[in-house]
Amino acid sequence: MATLSRRGVAAGLVVAVAVVGGAGAILLTHSRGEVEGRGGKAEAKDALEEQAAAARLAAVAPVRPTKVVRTAAAAGWTSEQVWSTTNNDWEPSVAAAPGSSWIYEATTRYGGPKACNSCPRTAIIVRSSSDGGATWGLDRFVCACKGVKAQNDPELAVAANGTVFMAWLNDYNPGVVLAKSTDHGATWSVPVRVSPSTLTFSDKPILLVSSSGQDVFVAWNASDSYVSTSHDGGATFASVKTNTDGLYWFAEGGSIAPNGSVLFAESAENQNATGPIQLSLLRSTNGGTSWTTIAIDTSQEQVPCTARSCIPDFFGAQANVAVDATGKVLVLYTANGVARAPQDLYVRSSADNGTTFGARQEVAQNAGNAGFPVIDAGSSAGDFRIAWQDDRNGAGAWNTWYRQTTNGGSTWAPQIRLSDATGGAPYKTASGYGFPYGDYFDLDVTSTGTNVVAWGEGPSYIGPGGTWFARGG
Repeated sequence: MATLSRRGVAAGLVVAVAVVGGAGAILLTHSRGEVEGRGGKAEAKDALEEQAAAARLAAVAPVRPTKVVRTAAAAGWTSEQVWSTTNNDWEPSVAAAPGSSWIYEATTRYGGPKACNSCPRTAIIVRSSSDGGATWGLDRFVCACKGVKAQNDPELAVAANGTVFMAWLNDYNPGVVLAKSTDHGATWSVPVRVSPSTLTFSDKPILLVSSSGQDVFVAWNASDSYVSTSHDGGATFASVKTNTDGLYWFAEGGSIAPNGSVLFAESAENQNATGPIQLSLLRSTNGGTSWTTIAIDTSQEQVPCTARSCIPDFFGAQANVAVDATGKVLVLYTANGVARAPQDLYVRSSADNGTTFGARQEVAQNAGNAGFPVIDAGSSAGDFRIAWQDDRNGAGAWNTWYRQTTNGGSTWAPQIRLSDATGGAPYKTASGYGFPYGDYFDLDVTSTGTNVVAWGEGPSYIGPGGTWFARGG
């Protein structure tokens, strides 16, 4: 995987949902925590995110799309499809199994059925497809985690033997945990804590797994930047703090190079969420024992998010990274040159495993405010696929876009609009959808070269909205 922070049921609405967990099928009707000494910014964001989460759980507007109205899908692509017509889903992850047709998708679901009486109403749901995304199996809980208030931020990866890995948040303490499935997501192992017990807060994991499944790398933050590494298949982890600058760091994407180098793309901002944003790569050439920070670019302060309950840095610059079969590195990121101005989308490439980079190249012309970049590499040299969301069609008219290069970024194919549905959901018009639902989404490339993309759409930051999916290319 290349990458990369709910509403209750409407009054009188009863929905039958089959949700399957490790204990079998049941039919049911119907960011950031406190770390000592880390400053006031995260605590303020905690309050805003908790307010937004409460609003998502309490919202009563229907998510259910009616008859979806579409334009013709782009050549070689399916039309976008919503995961659930009844649930409030956001911030999905998607991963394709190497050498097979299995695909896995996970989402955070607000206000849906619970895995158990004492389990959270904000839960991670996963589903699988054995035919490349043409059809999907039952929705399943990844964990009947008793006593957890909320689960968030799922990240998926698949090893060559088909083992599926997932990292996510069980609250902010213990925070980042990891589980595995060896039966295509039907059942999952007991979650293992990734972050050290000496910390009482961890947030936003990005997950990488080696082909063998033995080496697992999870980048996350506790205001500072951390990477946890396992060389026993995720049974135990050792963690390394990678910064000393006092900035607030976010991991946003990662990739493992053919030579074994591990790369994470991250952004770092001031604790008060104002001022410039540093875009960097973390690189390890010794299996995660130590990490080097490589500067990529600097963006100025982000466009303000004026939506209800929106966190101040929702549109903050982000970075992502992929490595092709020859070891060429491509970093994809958003940035602006003037504070509070719209961000454009850029790439920078490296032919020496990320040691040095060429000049930046703009790749999303006329994008308005671009955000949430994702990238993956195909199997051929120079083959990179990218996707992002932007508001070029105006406020309240966001879309998800895709583009590909087959020569390492020297030239790019025309942009393709993936969000092709023009009506039928409360937040959709012919121009686009109301708002990006969540501050990240996901793209993966299957072993046959097909793209699978999952993203969130909604009317606002607090929704309710849905997870949408398209495949092709």
